[in-house]
Amino acid sequence: MINYKHLHYFWVVAKSGGITRASERLHLTPQTISGQLSLLEEHLGETLFSRVGRNLELTETGRLVLSYAEEIFSLGNELKEMLKSLPEEKTILFNVGVTDVVPKSIAYRLLSPALELPEPVRIVCKEGSLDSLWEELTAHHIDLVIADSPIPTELSMSGFSRPLGDCGITFFATPELASGLGSTFPQSLSGAPFLLPGEMTMVRGRLLKWFDSLRIHPKIVGEFDDSALMKAFGQAGAGVFIVPTAIAGEVQKQYGVECVGQTNDVREEFYAISVERKIPHPAVASITKTAREWLFSNIPNFV
Repeated sequence: MINYKHLHYFWVVAKSGGITRASERLHLTPQTISGQLSLLEEHLGETLFSRVGRNLELTETGRLVLSYAEEIFSLGNELKEMLKSLPEEKTILFNVGVTDVVPKSIAYRLLSPALELPEPVRIVCKEGSLDSLWEELTAHHIDLVIADSPIPTELSMSGFSRPLGDCGITFFATPELASGLGSTFPQSLSGAPFLLPGEMTMVRGRLLKWFDSLRIHPKIVGEFDDSALMKAFGQAGAGVFIVPTAIAGEVQKQYGVECVGQTNDVREEFYAISVERKIPHPAVASITKTAREWLFSNIPNFV
């Protein structure tokens, strides 16, 4: 039987890029780690590393062993996190990541079905970039990521991007600013002060392409990755801003703004990103089942 402590030392060396850095992470001497690696190679009857100059490089067998070690320790993390979700009161822990660019109201609506499960659920939300949340997802530190785009191909092909739904966008402004824009929308947006979603958002490119196709040239006065901050500037009268039509009604009520216009030619998309797990999380199925119906049905009356 493989000694999993030896396998773990091998895994840390391979991930760290060398024995010296691995010894710092493991708080062991390089001689100890080198000896443990030799025992693993002896047990397997294969060489796992070859020395190239002062560096170690994985052999073909080493790369194969590393792929298995990745899955073994990933499953170990999954087991650890799953056990954490089973405290004495039997509450299910649901760790979810939300990318910075997803509006908070959208995130809440997409995640709220998890609270309606028969079993008590405690949601732990983390925010960040898709890259950082992907690392936590693959390590099984979180169960799901809500994003406005699928997994980029350069990150990995081992995950799953489930479309939760999409909707058009609605343009809002303060009553004073909106009064002169609604009658000839969208052409009236040319020259109007406009708050543009930041470069991290997927809707930005679609919106700019739509503007170009209609030869509309608004005056960009601000760019925002954070949609809540963009709404705050819009509420203060800094410019016209957009929101997903699915939450247009509540935005109008909360911020006291007026609808300038709406289009379905520019779509906001939302995805649930996950990785394969031996034990599927019940909240994930609940979210993906109800999201599309909500996104398509929650259209405000003024549109």
